[in-house]
Amino acid sequence: MRIRAGTRHDAEPVAALHADSWRTAYAGIMPDAFLEGPLLDDRLTVWRGRFAADPSATGLFVAEDHGEMVGFAYLTPSPDGRVLLDNLHARPGRTRSGIGGRLLRHSLAWAAATHPGRPLYLEVLRDNTPAVAFYERQGGRRTAERVCRFEQGFELPGFEYTWHPTGGDLRRTS
Repeated sequence: MRIRAGTRHDAEPVAALHADSWRTAYAGIMPDAFLEGPLLDDRLTVWRGRFAADPSATGLFVAEDHGEMVGFAYLTPSPDGRVLLDNLHARPGRTRSGIGGRLLRHSLAWAAATHPGRPLYLEVLRDNTPAVAFYERQGGRRTAERVCRFEQGFELPGFEYTWHPTGGDLRRTS
């Protein structure tokens, strides 16, 4: 498996993997009408918008195995000075195979090099217990609980996990 920087040519395959991942991971958590509706179109709009904006401060990393996209991570600086890991997804059926861990470590290294001294954080839905357990195993520290509001008109409880910088580098916290 290799991890490479994503390009605008990845917009459609990333959107498709994103939609497939949400349909699998969030079944029974997000409203069925949303997951069974035009989710792919929704994710295509998001990814096309991200590529239309200035991508210089953001990071998209794609994991490939024998030419197949098996995961991706997307990071962006937050207005509060932190770095948001906004997306981390492994292809359904390929979870628990090391893809997420490798993408997370790559994301931590990128954040430390590109935005030194800034904490990296992410938000995860509370009921996505496999992801919550993964982030805890990866050394993330729960730093907040909040209601996640989705522009599609629903709200769900979530957690925030943070990896704090240590000595100018981002390290896993225990």
